[in-house]
Amino acid sequence: MANRPKGYGMSAQVAAKIGAKRDPEQEQQVKDWIETLTGEPFPTPDYAEALKDGIIICKLANVLEPGSVKKINTNKGQSFKLRENIEQFQKFAKNYGVPEVDVFQVVDLFEKGNIAQFTQCIFAVGRLAQTKPGYSGPALGPKQAMENKREWTDEQLQQQKQMKSEIGLQMGSNKGASQAGQNFGLGRQINYQDPTNE
Repeated sequence: MANRPKGYGMSAQVAAKIGAKRDPEQEQQVKDWIETLTGEPFPTPDYAEALKDGIIICKLANVLEPGSVKKINTNKGQSFKLRENIEQFQKFAKNYGVPEVDVFQVVDLFEKGNIAQFTQCIFAVGRLAQTKPGYSGPALGPKQAMENKREWTDEQLQQQKQMKSEIGLQMGSNKGASQAGQNFGLGRQINYQDPTNE
């Protein structure tokens, strides 16, 4: 991993803005959720540092969907192998049903470029996990909305059409209304009488 120089000017402002999006409370919820599901504590208290090698999230993927990550690379000396871990988790997340907009980039986690985006992705995984059959783990974030499909009978549809075609008296009526006598574009004509000339 190359050492990146600190940004100045606009790039420093962007980095500060991205860093300000981090929510320690959400990060703690993610940490607790992952530790509960995997049964393993984080190796370091630093949230981003503990996750950047992708090992923990690959274990999480295998708990949620056994066999989804075939080989977890643990050789910390080869950064490209650790990046593969993150790529495998991304693939798992997309297959699991996480929308593309919620999936983070490898640099967001590996180089700690946008940890808030990573956290958002884990929350999306947590929401989806609650909808999967057989999931009995803890909840993370709000429950995913489920489709509530309704079946209408032909009679109900006909009643609805009839109601739409009738204008209720409460809505008023426009019978007899017209725009006759409107002078669009002309000023209002006022007949002025001088009170002194009576």
